[in-house]
Amino acid sequence: PCLFQALHQLYYDPNIENKNLAQKWLMQAQVSPQAWHFSWLLLNMDKVPEIQYFGASALHIKISRYWNDIPADQYESLKSQLFTQITRFASGSKIVLTRLCVALASLALSMMPEAWPCAVADMVRMFQAEDSNVDGRARCLALLELLTVLPEEFQTSRLPQYRKGQVRSVLAQECGSVFPLLEQLLQQQDSPGFIKQKVLKCFSSWVQLEIPLMDCENLIQAAFTSLQDPELFDTAVEAVVNAISQPDAQRYVNTLLKLIPPVLGLQEQLRQAVQSGDMETSHGICRIAVALGENHSRALLDQVEHWQSFLALVNMIMFCTGIPGHYPVNETTSSLTLTFWYTLQDDILSFEPDKQAVYQQVYRPVYFQLVDVLLHKAQFPSDEEYGFWSSDEKEQFRIYRVDISDTLMYVYEMLGAELLSSLYDKLGRLLTNTEQPSTWQHTEALLYGFQSIAETIDVNYSDVVPGLIGLIPRISISNVQLADTVMFTIGALSEWLADHPVMINNVLPLVLQALGNPELSISSVSTLKKICRECKYDLPPYAANIVAVSQEVLMKQIHKTSQCMWLMQALGFLLSALQVEEILKNLHSLITPYIQQLEKLADETPNPSNKLAIIHILGLLSNLFTTLDISHHDDDHESNEVKKLPVQQGPNPVVVVLQQVFQLIQKVLSKWLNDAQVVESVCAIFEKSVKTLLDDFAPMVPQLCEMLGQMYSTIPQASAIDLTRQLVHIFAHEPAHFPPIKALFLLVTSVTLTLFQQGPRDHPDIVDSFMQLLAQALKRKPDLFLCSNLDIKAVFQCGVLSLKFPEAPTVKSSCGFFTELLPRCGEIAPVGQVVHENGKVLLQAVLEGIGGQASRSLMDHFAEIVFALNKHCFSYLSIWIKEAMQQEGFPSARVSPEQKETFSQQILSRERVNKRRVKEMVKEFTLLCRGLHGTEYTADY
Repeated sequence: PCLFQALHQLYYDPNIENKNLAQKWLMQAQVSPQAWHFSWLLLNMDKVPEIQYFGASALHIKISRYWNDIPADQYESLKSQLFTQITRFASGSKIVLTRLCVALASLALSMMPEAWPCAVADMVRMFQAEDSNVDGRARCLALLELLTVLPEEFQTSRLPQYRKGQVRSVLAQECGSVFPLLEQLLQQQDSPGFIKQKVLKCFSSWVQLEIPLMDCENLIQAAFTSLQDPELFDTAVEAVVNAISQPDAQRYVNTLLKLIPPVLGLQEQLRQAVQSGDMETSHGICRIAVALGENHSRALLDQVEHWQSFLALVNMIMFCTGIPGHYPVNETTSSLTLTFWYTLQDDILSFEPDKQAVYQQVYRPVYFQLVDVLLHKAQFPSDEEYGFWSSDEKEQFRIYRVDISDTLMYVYEMLGAELLSSLYDKLGRLLTNTEQPSTWQHTEALLYGFQSIAETIDVNYSDVVPGLIGLIPRISISNVQLADTVMFTIGALSEWLADHPVMINNVLPLVLQALGNPELSISSVSTLKKICRECKYDLPPYAANIVAVSQEVLMKQIHKTSQCMWLMQALGFLLSALQVEEILKNLHSLITPYIQQLEKLADETPNPSNKLAIIHILGLLSNLFTTLDISHHDDDHESNEVKKLPVQQGPNPVVVVLQQVFQLIQKVLSKWLNDAQVVESVCAIFEKSVKTLLDDFAPMVPQLCEMLGQMYSTIPQASAIDLTRQLVHIFAHEPAHFPPIKALFLLVTSVTLTLFQQGPRDHPDIVDSFMQLLAQALKRKPDLFLCSNLDIKAVFQCGVLSLKFPEAPTVKSSCGFFTELLPRCGEIAPVGQVVHENGKVLLQAVLEGIGGQASRSLMDHFAEIVFALNKHCFSYLSIWIKEAMQQEGFPSARVSPEQKETFSQQILSRERVNKRRVKEMVKEFTLLCRGLHGTEYTADY
């Protein structure tokens, strides 16, 4: 009764809690020993299908997962019971029939070949035998269902690897019992459509067992015939595609050659489908042509004497690429073909030189045609039509164009510089032809083709780029899409412009003009940023103009936040190449309005809207200082050597500005100390500046350390610790600048230790950053741990506590701290003493984590601690691990004393010096502790 109650709850109870409980209980019931008994009872004909289904599922689970529990002398009775039930359900519930077939399939896979030699032939024979109770069609459908699920069950079965190979070859031989039956059913005039459909599905399922293609030939031909029947079309497409696509098929070249004529024979049906707008049919036929071309182009190209029939197939695929209509609204087929062109090109270019030359002659014209077709497909629809597209359709079209762009870039390898020349000629003709004014769509597509190639391929040697740069200003820009592409094309040519600076003036005015148009925000700002980055040494003559235009658009608030940040980065690159007094003059005019705004905001009472304004201004400053680098740390060494400016004297302009605004920033902070985001934005300004300026930042160190100390003592925030870590990293080896950083480090540590006493659970981010700071200090400046006023024991205990946090990033950082601390036992006496006195507590925490307290993804990090303990405290570890493992049920109740002993011995064995082995031991042991060893969960682990 309990079982029926649970099933009733699962299917009919509206309460989700009850459903979940019932499901949990039923899943346990399915794997219990009683399942053998109750499964058959649930299959009684007086039960509803849901209950019968549960019974059939339980049988399948027992057979597939607990095969070893079934005594061999029960195989036969189990088999005949399943046959009986399948015959009974042949005219009954479809879902129950399928589950029973899956159960019998699983039984057959486990028994064949020894215990059930001709399993498939037996199945066919059993169902063909006359049985007066069940009509022939129902029996036929049940047999087809069984034969269809058998290969599917094989694909997902948990047979061990050696058995899989054995069973696969037995099944492949047994197709001799199946295929003749399928052929007969397909050819019979009176076979109803639903039977033929099942036959095709069954064939689809079997071909995935790597059956020789020539054995499938008759059925593939029959499937081609079925493509004429609208009812069978989809299933027939699947069958043909699956048969052609199996990896093994390329061995049967003669069969593949025989398949080309029937595929070409579909062209008339394809044309009619395109004419009548029947997208399903054109899609299906295209899939077949692509499957043959893409999977077997190498094998078919090898048959040189058949080059014409393969070329005909290639042309058929070209028709599919250029299928009329706009993707994705009027057609969804062309995108299927793009990978084919990659494959064909790779195969042609992989031949030895002579053969390659022959094929280049045949296929270069085809690839030039492909470029035309792709650029035609990449064209935008008319403005009116595009206006009706949904945002989802527009996004799909955008992605489709990116795929076309990638294909063009790839095709460049085959066609080379001639491709750029042909695009340039077409563009030139379009723009100079006064008789027939062209549509903007046509111009845009040609430019898009150019941009696709120039973005990734070095076009410096190309003789057409100067002409292109000359043509760009002649384009009459009438709409946003064209303007965007013009911008992105200029951006793609920024490296070329750096080598040909006289041409900058041809295009820079267009970019500055576009900056004022909110619709071109992304393209114009990213292009300006590229030009400022690549050409900065040639931009000083234009600097005043660029700064003025940028300032104007920033003040008018034309761009969204992220574009404003990019624009500031662009200006940072631009200013880096000027003389110091010029930089300061420009910085003054650029930053003053923001400083005035910030002064006003600092006097206001904090509220959400002025918070956003403050974060925005601080962000602008951070981004400016990210790229403003007069020492040119980021220049690549080869280029621009000649143009390098003399080394600047005097303080760094960024430092000058930071010192001017320092008090204002402190004032803002004093009001917003409670707000993590504002504090983070303040810290970001200094963090970006420190990263860019490195040693030049030194004059700021004392006042910044003092400010950070005050901030952190008042309200601890993770971003302040991260900035402290940055300072430790960069200035650790500078005796002159290190004292204030040391004082800050000790202050942050003592404040954080107090936080730990009050309860650190609410601040996993602070604990995480603190652990990273400690690890950085040990790495860069270990003698910080010699300071008399650093309580190493308290720091150690905090680390141990942090290992028990539920947040994985925090635990990972704590592991990182101990991995840095333990190697210092020898050189820093106070560290050695603390570890020797408290290491057992650390080991206890590590073992708890491994025992199941911590996420499995962290096991490698715990293993690092075990490895370090082993290496630096071996004599202690051997005592500690023994004592820890003697605790009952520790680190998990699931491991036996023997398993714990084995693990301890492994950890202390000679293999302990091999870090990879230690990680494997920890993984192995954690699975035992979690009761997951040898289950399906470990497969991906």
